[in-house]
Amino acid sequence: MNQKATVKSNQKVALVLTGGGARAAYQVGVLKAIAEQYPRNHASPFSIICGTSAGAINATALSVYASCFRLGVKKLEYIWRNFECKQVFKTDGLAIAKQLSSIVCKSLHADYKQQQGFSLLNNEPLQDLLDAYLNYKRIDKNIANQYLHALSVTASNYQDGNSLSFFQADEKQQNWQRARRLGQKTQIHTTHLLASTAIPLIFPAAKVGKDFYGDGSIHQLCPLSPAIHLGADKILAIHLEQQRHPSSGIDAPAPNSATIAGHLLDSVFSDTLNSDLERLERINRTLDLLTEQQQQQLDLRPVETLSIKPQLDFEQLSHDYYSHLPFSVRMMLITLGIKRDKPSAITSFLMFEKAYTNCLISHGYQDGLKQIDNILAFLEK
Repeated sequence: MNQKATVKSNQKVALVLTGGGARAAYQVGVLKAIAEQYPRNHASPFSIICGTSAGAINATALSVYASCFRLGVKKLEYIWRNFECKQVFKTDGLAIAKQLSSIVCKSLHADYKQQQGFSLLNNEPLQDLLDAYLNYKRIDKNIANQYLHALSVTASNYQDGNSLSFFQADEKQQNWQRARRLGQKTQIHTTHLLASTAIPLIFPAAKVGKDFYGDGSIHQLCPLSPAIHLGADKILAIHLEQQRHPSSGIDAPAPNSATIAGHLLDSVFSDTLNSDLERLERINRTLDLLTEQQQQQLDLRPVETLSIKPQLDFEQLSHDYYSHLPFSVRMMLITLGIKRDKPSAITSFLMFEKAYTNCLISHGYQDGLKQIDNILAFLEK
């Protein structure tokens, strides 16, 4: 058995949680494996927590309970282990039919008529769930008591195409602006989480201030950027990417609209993080060749990283649990070209059913335990 972690590093360690809908249950399993290595009342080993899409919800929950890491993970695990689709979006047949019919009706309205954004599903239940379980006031308290340095939640602005990271931190932390990405200090609330989790076409865009925002993964070209701007010395990233299969060499059928949409969502949620990690590694190697003074002149510093990548076929796993989806949701998926006899990426994003999420938590937990020595060494050194 590994020795329990007891000493927190003096460096600022960031946790980066990516998006992926229901796949985010995997992150909870990894976090559970890490949390078990700390005493019950130990604060979070992550002083900076950054999340995008479903990862933003996990990140915010951890920030609410930053003073007691194991309790925060336990609360998250309880929610994910008991999930049902109806807690995220309306699943009764009448609600889905009403949502689909409203799409047709909206196309007949004049452009000047005030309308809600296009979406296949109504995610009002998710708003109720977040309001019920997250005490946002605790985030400021944890920052004031130095259990947490900063929380960041990233969303995509549909008006200007920028990736905007809403962050909550102490008064010393300033806003930032780079090409196509900005950081804006604010008090994180449910509205920001709904914006960050608004998967295009599936969930409605959320209005924050005067602009509408969608899923933070859409325009997030540099997923590590918020953590670095918030002062991270080290970054632990938990991926949610689909396991890739090599070409079979056999003529494949032409992809339908659902296959193409799933492929695009997979690329949005995972490819940019891999690219950003590679870019950071190249920068670190370059900085190794420079003196400390030269690094300061360039306003650059090395940032160590560790990634946890699932070796999972999320599509096949969700396909195995397809029958657990509400009947009305299955009927909707069929109209979109997603059939029972073929795995789909979209199903893996929307499978907010406890049979599936429990399976992902178990996989994440086992992966976390397999790498726990490396993780603890990374966190504590």
